[in-house]
Amino acid sequence: MVEIAPLLRVLLVWAQVLPNSTRRAAETPGLGRGVVHCKLMHDMITLKAFLGVIRAPFLLLSITLVASGAAASAYDGAFQWSRTLLALVGLVALHAAVDVLNEASDMRSGIDLRTQRTPFSGGSGTLPSGEMTERTAWLIGYGAFALGAACGVWFLVQVGWHLLPIFLAGAVCILTYSDLLAKTGVGELAAGLGLGALPVVGCAMVQDGSLGPAAVAVSIPALCMTFNLLLLNEFPDEVADREGGRRHLVIRFGRKKAAWIYAAAAFATPLAIVAAVVLGALPPVCALAGLPSLLLVRPLRWVFGDPQEPVPVPALGANVTWNLATNLALAATLVAAAW
Repeated sequence: MVEIAPLLRVLLVWAQVLPNSTRRAAETPGLGRGVVHCKLMHDMITLKAFLGVIRAPFLLLSITLVASGAAASAYDGAFQWSRTLLALVGLVALHAAVDVLNEASDMRSGIDLRTQRTPFSGGSGTLPSGEMTERTAWLIGYGAFALGAACGVWFLVQVGWHLLPIFLAGAVCILTYSDLLAKTGVGELAAGLGLGALPVVGCAMVQDGSLGPAAVAVSIPALCMTFNLLLLNEFPDEVADREGGRRHLVIRFGRKKAAWIYAAAAFATPLAIVAAVVLGALPPVCALAGLPSLLLVRPLRWVFGDPQEPVPVPALGANVTWNLATNLALAATLVAAAW
């Protein structure tokens, strides 16, 4: 019978020795293929680091966008489970890609070394902590983008090339967000499109190639909410982003005006839902999807108070919950109306 204690001692010794010896070997010149092998071992990541750098909890947004887009298409008369699930895989992969590429870019620019992290802003801290190398993050980001792009190519072939403008616009938002769009004052709009309106419209169109009025109506609040999701999270990072070359709305217009822009987009969300109901694009039951906007009491209290003060963490949390809850409420009410 094998003794467990000696084995545990051996494993503990190896756990301490192997990372150091691997790193030394990777840094020693003239070792040929051994250097590559050791370098790969050194770049191995933990599940915790992987989930951190892809910002796993925030990927829930993609699920709610696919749900609302597919539900809108079902209400308009078209729905396929297989295409909906493939759209979900593709969107989650692309969402993870933009998260990882942004983390890698912020590490390269030094932004993530200066941010004051909250549960909702300031990056995951995975790269600054050394849990993952910047090189590995770039590989994961572009790998996730390739997976999402592969799903898009399948839809182009199977559904139609009229989807191409939507996919190209989404690709531009993902690949240029950190190093271009966020530095030219359109990062929030790009987020609202790339992780708001375009996924809703795209998920509806992949069902049978058509775009109904319900999907268009649902895409408008999705744009406003994701726009605000990013905007509010930029306030805590203002100083670090300014030093890192970012030019988002908080930096361009100042905290007070940017807070008013946030309030405008917040009020526009339930108004867009009610307007779509009045115009007949959405069924009357969808008016209930305006109720999650009551969660905005905390962020709006900060807006109408003193935006020069730090955004309270509960307000940041309420902003996220409002976004997810509204998308899910739209999906649920559309499904109820369809059946």
